[in-house]
Amino acid sequence: MATNQEPEPSWQQLLGSKNWDSLLHPINLSLRNHILRCGDFCQATYDAFNNDQNSKFCGTSRYGKPTFFDKVMLESASDYRVESFLYATARVSLPEAFLLHSKSRESWDRESNWIGYIATTSDERTEALGRREIYVVWRGTTRDYEWVNVLGAKLESAKPLLRVNENTSSTNKEKDDTSSSSDSDDDSEKKPKVMLGWLTIYISDDPKSPFTKVSARTQLLGKIKELKERYKNENLSIVFTGHSLGASLSVISAFDVAENGVADDIPVAAFVFGCPQVGNKAFDERMKKYPNVSVLHIKNSIDLIPHYPSRLLGYVNMGTELVIDTRKSPSLKDSKNPSDWHNLQAMLHIVAGWNGEEGEFKLKVKRSLALVNKSCAFLKDECLVPESWWVEKNKGLVRNEDGEWVMAPQTDEDMPIPET
Repeated sequence: MATNQEPEPSWQQLLGSKNWDSLLHPINLSLRNHILRCGDFCQATYDAFNNDQNSKFCGTSRYGKPTFFDKVMLESASDYRVESFLYATARVSLPEAFLLHSKSRESWDRESNWIGYIATTSDERTEALGRREIYVVWRGTTRDYEWVNVLGAKLESAKPLLRVNENTSSTNKEKDDTSSSSDSDDDSEKKPKVMLGWLTIYISDDPKSPFTKVSARTQLLGKIKELKERYKNENLSIVFTGHSLGASLSVISAFDVAENGVADDIPVAAFVFGCPQVGNKAFDERMKKYPNVSVLHIKNSIDLIPHYPSRLLGYVNMGTELVIDTRKSPSLKDSKNPSDWHNLQAMLHIVAGWNGEEGEFKLKVKRSLALVNKSCAFLKDECLVPESWWVEKNKGLVRNEDGEWVMAPQTDEDMPIPET
């Protein structure tokens, strides 16, 4: 008997073992749900980020690890737990615009920002899946294009990420360290390079900060090694995900764990949204050498950010692409605002109903339309959804015992604590 039911792909296929062949056009239902879950993990970093400069905790997560998923109202919150927060600094090479400082003299930290988290599936969810999922979620930009112009588009050697060649003599290493300025154009193009801004955020540390005494990279690799040891008797998968800046960090860190043997034969996938270009052709080719690593780039066809910095500067697109178009939804305005084209929730709305460029937009999974307007005004007025409606109650002000309205103190579980 004929059936219209989709064949269920293996979890390895969902993570790109065959580069999502036959799963994208149309989008397989299981893959669609997985993409949306990754997007919701990314959105959680925006919903939780404290960007109120009146708060002494500006730059942190508003919510602590134990209740993080409950506070951001993630569906099936009990299926996941936050293992670690990630912090980043940009004291090297980048302007202060990267850091969002508190105006308070009692600021929690003036050298760092909360940049993401590492989560795992609960024991119950792991048993149901037959594997333990590890998610690495990187936060994107919080105010439209605030970091795009300040980071600069320079391609920088990816050498800090490359596996050390034990057969290279120290003399040759020193020569290599100082030869970049004299490399011929041909030699330079053969060396893996990534954008200086993305790399700097990933590898920078600052001894002044208790949160970034070691870089985001060191924090990440150390935690992945710890989780591998803790769950060494289980099947593991690692998913990196992020939007915008977070997408770039996802690509770099996915490459890093493979390049340096941290992932071994563990399947590694990066599900990225609106990802800027990350590196040159040599970097892309180096990543392709690892069969356990796959990248799926979900991008809006009219979004400008995935074209930045530029092919003219030596950058290339990476991974398998799922190109969607926000103009297909009858619920979205014909916006001329580029930040709407780059909006994560708008992209997730389209993923939920995408049936191809030629197909009619029709929701395939249940997803609230109101989510689109969490931080924008992209929905048509007749949808009757307020714009930018996700805000902290009374913008974080509470009435104290003296009757004064003051910034709410962090609870003990929500206090930023340096990872050990």
